[in-house]
Amino acid sequence: MRQHKNFLNSIIQRIGRSQSNKKKPTPENIINLCHQLISRNGESTLFSLAKIVLMDFERLSTEQKKSFFLQLLEQFSVDRSALNTAISDLNFDDEAQLRDLYKIIEPKSQELLRRLNQIPDGTPALLKMRESLLNFIKDLPELRSLDFDFLHLFKSWFNRGFLRLEKIDWSTSAKVLEKVMEYEAVHDISDWEDLQNRVAAPDRRLYAFFHPALPDEPLIFIEVALMNEVPDSIMPILDTSVNPIEPHSANTAVFYSISNCQMALKGVSFGSFLIKQVVSEIQLEYNQITQFVTLSPVPGLRKWAEKINLSGTNGIPEQIIKDVQTCVGNSSPGIASLRRLTYYYLSQAKNSKGDALNSVAHFHLGNGAYLFDIHTKANDNQSALDDSWGVMVNYLYDLDLVAKNHEDYANQKPVSASSKLTKSIQIKKKKPKLVSLTSSKLQQLDQIRLSGE
Repeated sequence: MRQHKNFLNSIIQRIGRSQSNKKKPTPENIINLCHQLISRNGESTLFSLAKIVLMDFERLSTEQKKSFFLQLLEQFSVDRSALNTAISDLNFDDEAQLRDLYKIIEPKSQELLRRLNQIPDGTPALLKMRESLLNFIKDLPELRSLDFDFLHLFKSWFNRGFLRLEKIDWSTSAKVLEKVMEYEAVHDISDWEDLQNRVAAPDRRLYAFFHPALPDEPLIFIEVALMNEVPDSIMPILDTSVNPIEPHSANTAVFYSISNCQMALKGVSFGSFLIKQVVSEIQLEYNQITQFVTLSPVPGLRKWAEKINLSGTNGIPEQIIKDVQTCVGNSSPGIASLRRLTYYYLSQAKNSKGDALNSVAHFHLGNGAYLFDIHTKANDNQSALDDSWGVMVNYLYDLDLVAKNHEDYANQKPVSASSKLTKSIQIKKKKPKLVSLTSSKLQQLDQIRLSGE
């Protein structure tokens, strides 16, 4: 094994030296190398070609990378000639033929990506490649087909069986701790003292998923506060001057931040596995903790309300229309209006698939949590005020109801919410007006009726 590794390292060094003397690569040259890569089988040859392809790709300009992806899509797609022949001769009762057809349907780009992944550091290099690809898809939607190949393989390579859960604390390597500071996406970590409070305070926990191919790169992490009650504000949780509680006295675990770290793994879901495993870890450590709840932001609330205010109000209850008009343009709306508006947004606003329009709501409701409570003035950070008037929400994970809630949400049943919340949020439906008819009006109606007979 050591000899094999030394052999590979020697090849890396030789490739590195040769690359330093080469002219700048072109998309056409790299595509040619890709054709060679999928047509040859010698291990050392495959290794050398794959390494050069990945190194040369990184040296391309943005426009050259775009050209490379377009050529890759065109030249490494499904072999249509072989597919037509296979379909014309297909016997649906022949299992071997059906399996051969499956192989023919697969685009050559998938085999190319598998071969590129076989070399050391191939996986992180392919992650960078997909990250570049994602930047082009908005303007070149045809590249979605190529992105499907990346996503299809990443879902296999990053499935739950390959991931390991690690508890991050103050003894974790500085390299990983720096990554946590860099990737925190919900509540910025201001400095090392702030980070220490999140990972080393007695009543705090931080867990992350790692993959063997990226040992120092967290894929996703979750921050947890152990508390004695369901929180209604993020400020005390983030305040480093607040004295920690004794963790064995806590009865509630609060998930207050979940951050996906790798843009290139968009579409590969880890969050549901992470929450469920973290719940198990906490229960093993503190069996007195029985309540698991989030303190989550409501991204896009203000933008959605402004859009409703401008574009129309078809199908929206009259009370919500009034709340929209009250909140839009107001930096500090009334509590009742803002709570009603938030509740309606999270429970009724849907996308074209029938899922919750709000991405955070979709994530937690899809995992089987239910909407527990809504808090105004819960986050005084300016970006939170601009985005959602500082509103935050609790989603509660009742372990006895998680499976049912998940099924109900998947079947597009009404969003589950606590009785306390639904009672406090009263959305009046527009009632038909009762018209009082005078005798003269009744006579007029009779005349109209008789004339129509």
